[in-house]
Amino acid sequence: MIGLNTAAVYILQTIGSLYLLIVLLRFILQLVRADFYNPLSQFIVRATHPLLKPLRKIIPSLAGLDLASLVLAILVQLVLMALTLMLLGYGLDNPVQLLIWSIIGVTALFLKVFFFALIISVILSWVAQGSQNPTVALVNQICEPLLAPIRRILPGMGGLDLSPIVAFLILNLIDMLVIRNLAVMTGMYKGLSLAI
Repeated sequence: MIGLNTAAVYILQTIGSLYLLIVLLRFILQLVRADFYNPLSQFIVRATHPLLKPLRKIIPSLAGLDLASLVLAILVQLVLMALTLMLLGYGLDNPVQLLIWSIIGVTALFLKVFFFALIISVILSWVAQGSQNPTVALVNQICEPLLAPIRRILPGMGGLDLSPIVAFLILNLIDMLVIRNLAVMTGMYKGLSLAI
């Protein structure tokens, strides 16, 4: 029976984390003002629309931020964590703590999206520089709001762009000093840390 529960947790976390990533990407794409005519953006919109439509009636946008997709990401993370705890045989004693863990998990995933987008951007700058591929365009649109302020501060290095290295350092410091410490302080169960 333990093997079946472990397999169920694995399947749940894999499928649930993938959908959570899609929902969070919907928020990030609106945050960075990405091109929504991009085929990947259109896929993300279609995948999230059924659950976002009713939420948008309740939760309005604020200053151009799509709060409904952020709330949906937190709710998806909350459901994933609750189901994982139940499958592992733990009770759901403290729903407030579960909500806090969900917010920590979504924040960690938010940072990871930017981290991996930076890695992809750096690799593509070597391999597919100037490519018109929709994936390349979308990755660059996600990274640019993070890299632009760093480029303004860093002096020019003769064609060498060091802004991704600084961005990696900043993202890793936030992850190490803030996210992981919050997870430890709130007693987050290791099996729940889907994005950490």
